[in-house]
Amino acid sequence: MDLLTPSVGTIFWGTIVFVILLMLLAKFAWKPMLKAVKERESGIADSLALADKTKNEMLQLQAQNESLLKEARAERENIIKEANEVGKKLVAEAKDNAKSEADKMISDAQAAINAEKNSAMAEIKTHVAALSLEIAEKIVKGELSSDDKQKNLANQLAEDISLN
Repeated sequence: MDLLTPSVGTIFWGTIVFVILLMLLAKFAWKPMLKAVKERESGIADSLALADKTKNEMLQLQAQNESLLKEARAERENIIKEANEVGKKLVAEAKDNAKSEADKMISDAQAAINAEKNSAMAEIKTHVAALSLEIAEKIVKGELSSDDKQKNLANQLAEDISLN
């Protein structure tokens, strides 16, 4: 049984060696290890805080990006709408201008036709008058070719004058 129960001297020297070893470890090993653990703990806490901050910033940036996309889409739709309105307006103006030009050309053509028609009518009247005079001259020459016919015509004109 001596093997199972240690002697008092062994317990004493074992306790002294343990206390010295504990003091040496406390002085040289535990403080640096605790310091390293605290530094690591603060580094992990800082990293977690930075990760949370970065996550919040990313969420804010994502929200800003979405709002910018919405604004860009709205602006694009407004630009397209304005471009369509301007295009329709230009087409309407072009149609109106073309219609007014066509109306102007038609009225100018009608005025030219009427002017040509009037000048043709005047020319025809001049020719008819000239032909009428020629025919009348030939008829009068034919009627007045003999002396008897001239005397009859003179008598007839004299009677017409005195009756009026």
